[in-house]
Amino acid sequence: MENLPVFPSCYLGTIQYFAHLVQYSGTVAIEVHSPYQRKSYRNRCLIMGANGKMPLSIPVTNHKNEKTLLKDTLVSYDTPWQKQHWRSIVSAYNSSPFFEYYKDAIEASYQNTFEHLIDLNLDLTQVILEEIGADIELIQTIEKSENTQYRYLVNPKIPLAKDTQFKVIPYRQVFAEKHAFEGNLSILDLLFNKGPETLSWLEDSLNKCADV
Repeated sequence: MENLPVFPSCYLGTIQYFAHLVQYSGTVAIEVHSPYQRKSYRNRCLIMGANGKMPLSIPVTNHKNEKTLLKDTLVSYDTPWQKQHWRSIVSAYNSSPFFEYYKDAIEASYQNTFEHLIDLNLDLTQVILEEIGADIELIQTIEKSENTQYRYLVNPKIPLAKDTQFKVIPYRQVFAEKHAFEGNLSILDLLFNKGPETLSWLEDSLNKCADV
């Protein structure tokens, strides 16, 4: 496992996240032994709705005064957040060109009850990789990884410009008549708008490293 690329866990990760992820093939490890981070992409994503950017956040039940590892972070079901998130996704993308093609595969994840956040994130990420045709299998790390190459991808506070490999390639979004283009939203935005072109769009948005 020490030679595998190691990625952080994201909830419906950003286009930037997936652009880096799909440069690999085979097995990729997802870091689960790092501390859970509040206000990060670990349990949060952004989609584009009729009123602009819309955050979706999964409630968790970690103790506030303890540093809980991601692998131990529990999903809270005190509120019907699954129905709320899916309703928001439908509202945002029902009229997109490819929503009908992918909705069933993604909705299935919202009909399952995942005890741990990592399992939900892994399930959704694997589903999306399969739908876009990326030959990648995700596994969990078995110990804390010293590989920090991609940890910035889970931090919405770090300016996108710091990632010199990634470039935003504009595409037509559902509410283009109402709102200016928003780049680097959740992968759902690209998937529902570009469909079968998603994988090549991701590949074109990244300047590949020579050693990959």
